[in-house]
Amino acid sequence: MSPAGHAHRVQIQDPDDPRVADYRNVPDPELIRERGLFVAEGRRMVRTLLTEARFPARSVLATEAAYRALGGVLDAGRRDMPVYVAAQACLDAIAGFHFHRGCLALGERPPPMVMAEVLSGLAEGPAVLVLLDNVGNPDNVGAIFRNAAAFDAAAVLLSPGCCDPLYRKAIRTSIGASLRLPFGTLTAWPGDLAELTARGFTLAALTPDPPAVTLGEFVASTPPRRLVLLLGAEGDGLSDAARDAADVAVRVPLAAGVDSINVATAAGIVLQRLAETRTPSESGDTGNTRSDGR
Repeated sequence: MSPAGHAHRVQIQDPDDPRVADYRNVPDPELIRERGLFVAEGRRMVRTLLTEARFPARSVLATEAAYRALGGVLDAGRRDMPVYVAAQACLDAIAGFHFHRGCLALGERPPPMVMAEVLSGLAEGPAVLVLLDNVGNPDNVGAIFRNAAAFDAAAVLLSPGCCDPLYRKAIRTSIGASLRLPFGTLTAWPGDLAELTARGFTLAALTPDPPAVTLGEFVASTPPRRLVLLLGAEGDGLSDAARDAADVAVRVPLAAGVDSINVATAAGIVLQRLAETRTPSESGDTGNTRSDGR
């Protein structure tokens, strides 16, 4: 037993110790997912999982240095949550790759949240949702979540084919935003698009196509109070179903000779401009937001 006020520390010396079996083969995302788990990687993401996430943590695996650095956060956690401490070489052997960030944590993956659940959790009044259409790159998904959180989007919706927001690389790129921001899986694609319209949302498709209205024109026209921003994958862009369902197509004007920008960059530009159209009370801005997301 750990002393009162201290994390439940368990020393691990053997990589084959059955108590850390769930940490084996961390690089295999499907295996981790099949176990009903996800991985938070590095001190910052572990701290977020333990203090800000919407999901419970099952355990932590850390080097001695990381354990000391996270001490206060670990001590504030559940007394029954084990914190496994191992030497770096042992940690690497358990995880299956050289891990230089010093700690991992396992979160308990919830059942997939469907769109209706996401919408039921929204407050009345203005809301911006981000809908990803077959965005499979974890760096893009993570960066979009980071932008969505930074500019006060209410939630993210994911079509079939999108990267798992709880994949460890997506979590890391999101700087933990995918652990905090509600997201849901679209199970009736593309019928869910019509359902969003029926629920009073305006669908805005982000596209580089010249006929689309410019972002400046869209913002100047007073954007709808309940809006869904549709974002497509790199290269292919939005699917025909998403384009056909959209109420308006919006583009970010670019310099001559440049035909497109990264989808996460475009998302950040549009979300920031939309956030400027909302009052502080509508956006939840406290004036304390930092550009690094902390």
